[in-house]
Amino acid sequence: MKLAVQLFAGARKIAGCDALWIDLPDGSDVAGLRSALGSAHPELAALLPAARFAVNLEFADEQLRLPADAEIALIPPVSGG
Repeated sequence: MKLAVQLFAGARKIAGCDALWIDLPDGSDVAGLRSALGSAHPELAALLPAARFAVNLEFADEQLRLPADAEIALIPPVSGG
């Protein structure tokens, strides 16, 4: 299945775009998505361990299976004061 991953904040800046497309096997979970993104886009690898994913507007845990029509957002860690 081919999924679009919307990027925000530092992830958008690093990638230089608003979204990335990733091809995953049917039945993949968030952990598989995280791994595939790190392999396909090594420039994002440093922020992926601390990033959160939202699937269909809700934060998702690593075991959540991704539906083929999922709306996915990569939300990097934020800092500031």
